[in-house]
Amino acid sequence: MRRDRSTRAPGRRHLAPAERRTALLALMLLTFVTGLVDAVGYLALDRVFVGNMTGNIVILGMAVAGGDDLPVLGPAIALAAFTVAAFAAGLFLKSRRKEWGGAVSGLLTAGAVVLAGLGVALLFPEARDTEAVVLTASTLTAAAMGLQAAVARSVAVADMTTVVVTSTLTSLASESLVDDGVRGVWNRRLGAIVVLFLGALVGTLLLPFGPGVPLLLSAALTVAVVVLGHARLFTPARREPVVV
Repeated sequence: MRRDRSTRAPGRRHLAPAERRTALLALMLLTFVTGLVDAVGYLALDRVFVGNMTGNIVILGMAVAGGDDLPVLGPAIALAAFTVAAFAAGLFLKSRRKEWGGAVSGLLTAGAVVLAGLGVALLFPEARDTEAVVLTASTLTAAAMGLQAAVARSVAVADMTTVVVTSTLTSLASESLVDDGVRGVWNRRLGAIVVLFLGALVGTLLLPFGPGVPLLLSAALTVAVVVLGHARLFTPARREPVVV
């Protein structure tokens, strides 16, 4: 009898309703983290968006045109760091998409470690006044957000990217409102928008205590997501099935 290794990807298990709610909560928390760190990046790290790369592209376009003395180096490096980190995360997650495996927990943990380290460093006022430290902080934070965004796409909860709100707002207006009227507003799309807003709000309110504080809160929330996801959504690695 001849054995053949299947060339098809193994089937993905379907999440139970409780697991879907857990995954949604996890990505909501990561969306809140994006709001926190973008407030830090734009207001304390030389007007760099570290989570929402659309903002950096727009800033770069205006800066190259000489508009309003906008920064070029910070947004450009942050954009590159985000992209490289997302690519590296994609390589780790390539064969484990739509599942919460060790790679997901490991990548989010790495991001939390980066945020925590930067948070501690930025607690010291002298560090915040150093251009090299500010540039390093924005670059590494953008890399951590690249990891997070790749994880969000891998886990694949509908309408929850953790970093992109324009498309979510478009879906809310052009689909939810059109199809269901006012009742269609109350869904995860609105939740994602509100949570990102609240993250930016809280991040800004915490900035008077130093940019390290919202970054440390971001690290703590990311760790909470890892614990939650690993405890309730973790899928052990499986070997490719053998067809006999």
